[in-house]
Amino acid sequence: MKIQTAQIELVAPRGELDFFDQQSVRLSQPLTPLEAWTRLMAEPLPLLGLAFRVRDAVSARFGVQRIGGFSGEVRSFVQEGDRLDFFLVETVNDEVLTLSARDNHLDVLTCVTSVENTLTITSSVKVHNRFGWFYMLPVRPAHKLIVWAMLRRLGRC
Repeated sequence: MKIQTAQIELVAPRGELDFFDQQSVRLSQPLTPLEAWTRLMAEPLPLLGLAFRVRDAVSARFGVQRIGGFSGEVRSFVQEGDRLDFFLVETVNDEVLTLSARDNHLDVLTCVTSVENTLTITSSVKVHNRFGWFYMLPVRPAHKLIVWAMLRRLGRC
């Protein structure tokens, strides 16, 4: 039996990335990527709001736009070009939800894929300057922990 896979999108070729993280969870029932994203964002992890406030306060001093974090807004439909909080929806279908955030300092692409009962979150970052590099120092370990915790919580549902 061949396991199907969804096409994972990256912000740049794998060898050119400054950050790459891919984590998966097996779900008790299949979800589309948008359904999974909506469940994950409906109840953000504790302290995530504080982390975004700190991020905004520090980054604003370097001319980076405030993003405010995740609103918890439930969206049952989005299309390419829409926004999910600070992310731009680049691809959306029953297997793939690709979200981007781009600025002068770095480009981020988060790709949520769902095949059968496996949900995967793949995050890729391409840094453009020193601020982006310093920004990623705390984000690298924090991002991996946050995604792990979110997927673990989703897997228990």
